[in-house]
Amino acid sequence: MKGKFASEFVFGKKNYQLMILGLIVIGIGFILMSGGGSKNPEVFNEAIYNFRRIRVAPTLVLIGFGIEIWAILAKPSKK
Repeated sequence: MKGKFASEFVFGKKNYQLMILGLIVIGIGFILMSGGGSKNPEVFNEAIYNFRRIRVAPTLVLIGFGIEIWAILAKPSKK
């Protein structure tokens, strides 16, 4: 019997799994974005403009945010 103050989670298990997946994708995107610096500030390193940092990493971050939005808006299953 559920009492008056029974606690229920706002989201279902599927929602939390999607949220974790979204955070992992965002984290991978930020990891791929890192690096490309130079040890000498007087020398410019062209590696900062490579394809991975300019195209792949921001795309992964945006996909991760999309997964997070989907996780929040997905209707939790009532079992």
